[in-house]
Amino acid sequence: MTLAIRHLRLVAFRSYARLDLDVPARMVALTGANGAGKTNILEAISLLAPGRGLRRAAPTDFARKAQGIGWSVAATLETARDPVTLWTGAGEDARRGAKRDDKATSVLSLGQVARLLWLTPALDRVFVEGPGERRRFLDRMTLSLLPDHAETATRYDRAMRERNRLLKDGAGDDRWLAALETQMGEHGTALARGRAQVLAALLAAQGEGGAFPRAEAAIAGDFDAAAEPEDFARLLHDARPRDAQAGRALTGPHRSDLAVRYADKDVPAADCSTGEQKALLVSLVLANARALRTATGAAPILLLDEIAAHFDADRRAALYAEIADLGAQAWMTGTEPGLFEAMEGEALRLEAREGEAGSTVVQAGAAQAGD
Repeated sequence: MTLAIRHLRLVAFRSYARLDLDVPARMVALTGANGAGKTNILEAISLLAPGRGLRRAAPTDFARKAQGIGWSVAATLETARDPVTLWTGAGEDARRGAKRDDKATSVLSLGQVARLLWLTPALDRVFVEGPGERRRFLDRMTLSLLPDHAETATRYDRAMRERNRLLKDGAGDDRWLAALETQMGEHGTALARGRAQVLAALLAAQGEGGAFPRAEAAIAGDFDAAAEPEDFARLLHDARPRDAQAGRALTGPHRSDLAVRYADKDVPAADCSTGEQKALLVSLVLANARALRTATGAAPILLLDEIAAHFDADRRAALYAEIADLGAQAWMTGTEPGLFEAMEGEALRLEAREGEAGSTVVQAGAAQAGD
């Protein structure tokens, strides 16, 4: 089964006045100077899946300032059956919409077609940042395999915020608080179980090490993923005085962490070198891609921003070989064409640079592929 973008069109998106790009290859290497607009293409593609994209930006941030408020991203995807066209964008009201084959649909439904995974420089410090960043990383991997995970997380967060408000104000009656705690019990346990299920699948899908080391990972914290919804609701009930004083819920999956170790060295990821941390990240993303291929029959599309940073030539070659073995379409960025010399087989090599009126243009060799 195949999943790949065959045509990409951007209109008034970030630095692009317009881009029309045919994509005949599975490997796409996009080079150019820092600030040339390479990452903007990856961000545009990331919006073909549910969520706020790889930069987690607001829809109002996507529009090219010189052209007003509206923007759009459209792509024709090769799938196991017929080609599918996905569109997302916003008009003057700045409200984001979505279409599938020119028929209006929800943004959430885009994920039924476009399975995307990404890795950006912002994640390079995920093992040394706070637990919130690692939870987001884990939730993104969970969402790739369990599309309902986003709605579960939203419902849990909504009930938790309302309970926090009532406890802080001292205005909630017992029945309303109990109803919210029941909702938190239901959605919180589903959230934790989904994370645990997907993490187990990822660890089982890892390679045997080599260029990308095997990771050991576990969900840390005082919340038991095996807890029953009513047990969690009862725990929340008993914790009301403490939570009211703190102004927030002090127990639950919203406080969990992802603990990762370099398995062969038995060293916490936070204590590894920068290059080792990047290799561990790639190892987990590749495992996520393998797990998706097993679950859906097709490898996801990979968006790998500045992926060659911190890697030597041997590790870069190993990465390209892993991607080829997966059968995944990979969009990769870097500052120098030489970073992608080891790519084997058919590859589309592009260069981004500033064109007229400040709009980014993308060129393939000497022939212009978009403007």
